[in-house]
Amino acid sequence: MTLNATFKTRLAGREQLLGLFVKTPHPMVTEVLGHSGADFVILDAEHAPFDRAAVDTCAIAARATSCPLLVRIPNASPDTILGMLDCGIAGIVVPHVKSAQQAADIVRNTRYGQGQGRGFAGTTRAADYSRRSLAEHFELANREVSVICQIEDPEGYDAYEDIAAVDGVDALFVGRADLAVSYGANDFHALEIGQKCADVLGAKGSATGLYCAPGEDISRWREAGASMFVIGSEHTLMMQGMARIRQDAFGG
Repeated sequence: MTLNATFKTRLAGREQLLGLFVKTPHPMVTEVLGHSGADFVILDAEHAPFDRAAVDTCAIAARATSCPLLVRIPNASPDTILGMLDCGIAGIVVPHVKSAQQAADIVRNTRYGQGQGRGFAGTTRAADYSRRSLAEHFELANREVSVICQIEDPEGYDAYEDIAAVDGVDALFVGRADLAVSYGANDFHALEIGQKCADVLGAKGSATGLYCAPGEDISRWREAGASMFVIGSEHTLMMQGMARIRQDAFGG
């Protein structure tokens, strides 16, 4: 079983998985984090300056450390999905998924074959640089690529059960900050938002996860059904790490 297929299997099995966002488009950052013990890392191409070339080099670094690499893509257009998957990543996190039909279209654009939407090139990293046969690559691609739909809008919240039930959606991921903003709240710890998060995390049919702040007690979310946790980013690690070093050095 390949690394990416193993991640997909672990996700589907609702194993407790811990990862973080990567905001810096340099392969060395991904390489270091790949050695950190994280179960996965997510390149944040929605909010950080990751172009196709940056994702490609970071994918090489992640593979070198045997760390599954996901990309939060900036949009769900077919060409964006194709470009990211050709880099050989473990899967995509798609922001602002609002309906089951949108989720089904996303899944279709990750798959090959009749009625599907993914274009094929045999010399990509995803295709092992033509070392896989066409039939083998088509079969493996469906078993390797994870599709994670981000729920962060009122429409997405209203439809989360239907989205979770779409064949090929491996997980729902709660975008807590945007969900709070979309409901007019300025605190993603607000009680109303917390309850909505818990509702989504209890969805049937797909694994579920969410972003948590470093140091946050995640026991509530585990009890609600979450199994995929994204805690902070390398920016958070650097900022909090320096604060801890200063505290240890000088106290007060």
